[in-house]
Amino acid sequence: MSTAGRCNNQAEFNIPDVPCLLGASEAGPDVVQLLKGHILFQDLGGTNLHSIPPAILRLQYLEELHLEGNQIEEIPPEIGLLQSLRVLYLNNNKLGCICDQLENCQKLQSLDLSDNPLDCGIPTNTLCHLHALQELRLANLNLVQLPAQICKKLHHLRLLGLSGNRLTSLPWEIRNLTKLQQLHLDNNQLCSLPRGFCLLAKLEVLNLRQNLLHSLPDDINSLKNLKHLYLSDNQLSNLPDSLEKCLNICALDVSGNRLHRKLTAFPANLVELALSHNHLYAFPTAVCHLSDSLQLLYLKNTQLKKLSCCFSNLTNLHLLDLSENPLRYFPMQICDLVQLEMLSLDDSKLKEVAPEIKDLTKLKILGLTGNRFRAFPQEICFINSLEKLYLGQDHGMKLIHIPQEISQLVNLKELHIENNQIEHLPSTIGNLQNLTVLDCHENRLLEIPDSISDIHGLQKLLLNCNRISLIPANLDQLQKLEILSLDRNPLEKPLDEIGHQGVSAVFQYLQMKRTQHLNATKMQAWWRGLMVRKELGPFQNLFPKKDKKGKKDKKKNANKGKKK
Repeated sequence: MSTAGRCNNQAEFNIPDVPCLLGASEAGPDVVQLLKGHILFQDLGGTNLHSIPPAILRLQYLEELHLEGNQIEEIPPEIGLLQSLRVLYLNNNKLGCICDQLENCQKLQSLDLSDNPLDCGIPTNTLCHLHALQELRLANLNLVQLPAQICKKLHHLRLLGLSGNRLTSLPWEIRNLTKLQQLHLDNNQLCSLPRGFCLLAKLEVLNLRQNLLHSLPDDINSLKNLKHLYLSDNQLSNLPDSLEKCLNICALDVSGNRLHRKLTAFPANLVELALSHNHLYAFPTAVCHLSDSLQLLYLKNTQLKKLSCCFSNLTNLHLLDLSENPLRYFPMQICDLVQLEMLSLDDSKLKEVAPEIKDLTKLKILGLTGNRFRAFPQEICFINSLEKLYLGQDHGMKLIHIPQEISQLVNLKELHIENNQIEHLPSTIGNLQNLTVLDCHENRLLEIPDSISDIHGLQKLLLNCNRISLIPANLDQLQKLEILSLDRNPLEKPLDEIGHQGVSAVFQYLQMKRTQHLNATKMQAWWRGLMVRKELGPFQNLFPKKDKKGKKDKKKNANKGKKK
């Protein structure tokens, strides 16, 4: 957004043609006074500022100020004049320190100091005077510890963001933040949580991703309001049984830990469960007890070879990720999940797909890349609801043929068949009228069927790294096409030079070629008409065919002459 555009992003004022605040000092005193009396909101984020404009600091009624994503190195003392300020975003600047006068902004409720050098450290004393603070973000500040004073003084905090620091522990005083609803501690070095941590009874979101946790507190069920618990990429080997009593948790992410098949406890009302990148080896049957609530289940790379019989009970599943598991055989239990909308079986060493997959009448997205199909699995052509199909074979056996029946996928929007050995696309592909993306790169295509020009909604066509020499003459009918990739094809001249210049260049070439052909046809028709009008007979009679016998006799006589 331009500077001028941002300066007009102000709330609740009735001033026509207000000049930009960056130049307000050049305006008359009446205009400046008018601005001071009406502006409540100012967004100057990402405008490459090196300092805060003085005019901003004179807006005594300003309530919300965005200065994130600039080059500001210091906060002037005049910041304390903004007595009405409630929201201040200073993240992603070059601040080395924060002036003490910030503590005069007693109405400040939300403050973001993330992603600044802060060579002098976080301004603990200043922050402790901002008693009205409800949201405090201190991410990526290289903090080694959280000052206990903050936990003692800022009793109204509802959100505390400490992501991306070097915290190895938390002060026990954190239990004083009894109003805390969101706590973000991801990407730190925490090995454990302090005693009394679970006294944070109002906590709803707890983000502990990418730490060094070996266990969770046994009294975690005391967090009765907890809804989202993120624990991925830690060193957890088990989950406490008390977790089952956290009845409000709807999302649990424990991916990338050391969990095993003996998992027996899960929150009873889970909607989303992520177990990916754990060595389960066998599916934990305790998950099947979540049949009434579970809708999203991630089991990527969990070393599963098969699913348990009770898996069919998860009839409310909308998303299932079973990719990167050595399944080898298609799990028939999946076909009972009638609510399923997204299914990923990528890199699962499958050799075939069960015909019963057609029973998944709500399936929209299907991932089958990197498997061992000997031929295109035609069973998927009967899933009429399918919108996105992924059959690229980076690691699996290469497909050589796409059946005509693919045209039955009338709702298909994206078809990804890259990295195969396909030589021809079926002519029926033009029936896929809803297709917007066709990815055929890294194949052996010799030509593109003319019917592709009938897919008027096509936006992306990837044909690079094939054996194509010509493209359909009417390809420019694809008026919505945004991306056309033709690199590394043996295209005929001059198309080989034009192909890498983008859609518009290719379309101009096709239109020019068509115009030239049309002009040549008109000239030929005119010439033929002229010959007829001059009574020279039909056009073809102007060029009589040579008698084959005469040719042979002539050639024979010539040879006789040579012999003599």
